Amino acid sequence: MAVSQALYRTGLRALRALSPALMKGESKLARGLRGRRHAHERLIAWARGLRPDGESDRGGQGDDRAAPTVPVDGPVVWVHASSVGESIQARAVIDVLRGRTPGLQVVFTFFSPSAEGVCGDFPADVCTYLPWDLPEVMGPVLDAVQPSVIVFTQREVWPTLADEAAARGVATVLIAGTLPEGAGRISGPGRILLGPAFRSLRAVAAVSKEDGQRFGLLGVRSDRVTVTGDPGMDAARERVAEIDREAPHMRIFGDGRGPILVAGSTWPSDEDVLLPALARVRESVPGLRIVLAPHEPDGCDFAELARRLAADGWTPALLGEAEGVATAEGAGEAEGAGEAVEVGTGQGPDAILVDRVGVLADLYTLASVAYVGGGFHRAGLHSVLEPAAAGAPVLIGPRYQGSVHATGLLTAGAARTVADAEALTHALGEWLEAPGENQERAQRGRDYIKNRRGSAGWTADMITQFSPPQARPGNLSKGET
Repeated sequence: MAVSQALYRTGLRALRALSPALMKGESKLARGLRGRRHAHERLIAWARGLRPDGESDRGGQGDDRAAPTVPVDGPVVWVHASSVGESIQARAVIDVLRGRTPGLQVVFTFFSPSAEGVCGDFPADVCTYLPWDLPEVMGPVLDAVQPSVIVFTQREVWPTLADEAAARGVATVLIAGTLPEGAGRISGPGRILLGPAFRSLRAVAAVSKEDGQRFGLLGVRSDRVTVTGDPGMDAARERVAEIDREAPHMRIFGDGRGPILVAGSTWPSDEDVLLPALARVRESVPGLRIVLAPHEPDGCDFAELARRLAADGWTPALLGEAEGVATAEGAGEAEGAGEAVEVGTGQGPDAILVDRVGVLADLYTLASVAYVGGGFHRAGLHSVLEPAAAGAPVLIGPRYQGSVHATGLLTAGAARTVADAEALTHALGEWLEAPGENQERAQRGRDYIKNRRGSAGWTADMITQFSPPQARPGNLSKGET
């Protein structure tokens, strides 16, 4: 075993041993450790329920899909995504695979606590955190689940899982593959630790030619890389087509008065630029309303955010409160409901704070202009596909270079980058005061999505090469072929 692998596993074992002391509280770390604690047991219990000769042990947590009552002898695909954005890409591909392969069983794992909310309606038979990436954990899980293929997304390839899969003859593939220039994975230490896992990939479905070429820096053979585009394109278009326009969150601004800015997946670094700009813009744009959706609602201090907005003259309310008002107004009971959200003015809210996940893509369809967060810090810009598909011109911060779609939308004239609060104030004022030009920008964004659809199907084609219908690898243990 390479020294880097030994150090990696030693570090993980130490963290696992210390994890009980770190699980308290609601921090992202604590939630992730709690979720990961029994993830391997949940997957093994689910797998035993699938086996014709398996036990009825259905321990684990979550909904009833984790405990099938009828054994099924069909192919199993294990799909892993880091967070919410990657899960959207994975979902589009899974939908195609399920339509093609009767009896397909899907295992879905994720890493970030922000993806917990996707499990409720995700098209998988079992959905849980990725177990600890250690041989003593991943080995038994693979022996129980027996996947035909393991599907990673973007660049989230876990070295021990890849190694244990290779030892059992299970193919690993990467979909929606993207590797920005300067990514940590292609640094010296990154190549040393992750190079073997990437070299073991049987296929890579890359988002772009440039991304595909960069995977060569991690040792992926060029004949294993195919440019299929981004399945998130298909997901974004389908999501817009399936929106329930009568849902409560779609009626929060039902009167049609004034423009609406929807700011999605924001971080404090975005809000420090966005709020001062909005305070200035509202003076020149009568009737402006805003929807603000922090990237991590569970870690957001909504009371402080509401205080800052109120200090600038806004009337803020949480989404659930605004939904209650909209529902009551629809029933002719607005007078009593309005009291729940009054913040000093006695009027309805004009600044909605989104305190839950799963509705942002819908809310983008309300936008006259969209702002996508992440461009004012180093962790990366969030997805610009949802607002583009929804028909909203997009504003982003200066750090967007890792997003091929942000670059594409900028080139198409459907997006604009701003460097600071002053630039954002100018851009918002210009765009909100020119609805005709905004319609043209919005159409360019929709065309960008439309002209790149089909990736989910092409990606599914690649995966089915390694997971033929009704094929299973059998009861393989490590070392057997």
